[in-house]
Amino acid sequence: MISFLDIQKISQEFQPELSSVVEEVVNSGWYLNGKKLSAFEDAFANYIGVQHCIGVGNGLDALTLILQSMKDLYHWKDGAEVIVPAMTFVASAQAIVRVNLTPVFSDVSSFHYTLTPELVSSKVTKKTRAILPVHLYGKTCNIEDLRKISAAYNLRIIEDAAQAHGGRYFSGKRVGSEGDAAAFSFYPGKNLGALGDGGAVVTNNSCLAERVRMYANYGAKEKYNHVIQGVNSRLDEIQAAVLLLKLKKLDDDNKQRRHIAHIYKTNIKNPFVVLPQYAAKDSVFHIFPILVDKKEKFQIYLKEKGIETLCHYPIPVHKQKSFSSYNSLTFKETEYIAAREVSLPISPVLTDDEAMYISQVINNYNDK
Repeated sequence: MISFLDIQKISQEFQPELSSVVEEVVNSGWYLNGKKLSAFEDAFANYIGVQHCIGVGNGLDALTLILQSMKDLYHWKDGAEVIVPAMTFVASAQAIVRVNLTPVFSDVSSFHYTLTPELVSSKVTKKTRAILPVHLYGKTCNIEDLRKISAAYNLRIIEDAAQAHGGRYFSGKRVGSEGDAAAFSFYPGKNLGALGDGGAVVTNNSCLAERVRMYANYGAKEKYNHVIQGVNSRLDEIQAAVLLLKLKKLDDDNKQRRHIAHIYKTNIKNPFVVLPQYAAKDSVFHIFPILVDKKEKFQIYLKEKGIETLCHYPIPVHKQKSFSSYNSLTFKETEYIAAREVSLPISPVLTDDEAMYISQVINNYNDK
């Protein structure tokens, strides 16, 4: 069976250094807020091209801490609106709700599955305070044009970069460097994955960075001096050490993902299968999404041929029970994608032969 994502094999690619850095932390006796965290925060900020990086517990916390901090700094009232795509993982919208703001869902482009300036403009009201674009599947949003909208309406941009580590905008700058702040997840299956949960906030705004860091540490500006009501959201020393090691190989790993995507795009030729239309340089291919009308039948067919697949995401956020007040809404492209999307195996450890086999199997598929 070709696994959708072989995390064990990915981890083995970093041995014996991976075990060595973990052992180093264990033997140090210092497991939180230490040298490894500081080193990773500095390295990741430098990699992204921003002034500040704050390691936190996970991607949802990263988004939540940004939103709460902005709400304080810019005096947003409860119920203020944040525009977010309906086609995303639920955490993008949950973070908005967690800080008593209102998600305003938008449809996405049928071409690249992300927000467009035109779609966002149609959702702006007097209550709008921010745009939360998601670099879905690793495909970079058009942040330059979204910036023009944010400037015109005095809005903040919070990038959900949980699936786009190492990606670049059209300008060549790194994903996470053009918004007012960006949230990253280091869930083990991400392009830059920890050995457990982890996340980070990156920004060039020093006041925002200070606020996020306080919120993440029980609201403390310094030990036992609690300025605001905070939470406990920390990236521990072991995860920081692992991420610091893996960061060195991220660009090479993304290059391999693009190589696998190229094999798929060059060799899959089946009229029943729609491939992603965007250029390889515009994505780090966290996910390689294809669209198939009879996706359950297609997935069963691939499984019988020894190929594991997943779906991202079968139920759009606005149709989730947890967002029941939005269930009556309809977003044509989002619902079309959700009903048909199948994610093919893609990772730095997937071989060319495996990618070719998957392509050949798909070419033999017939939905008649």
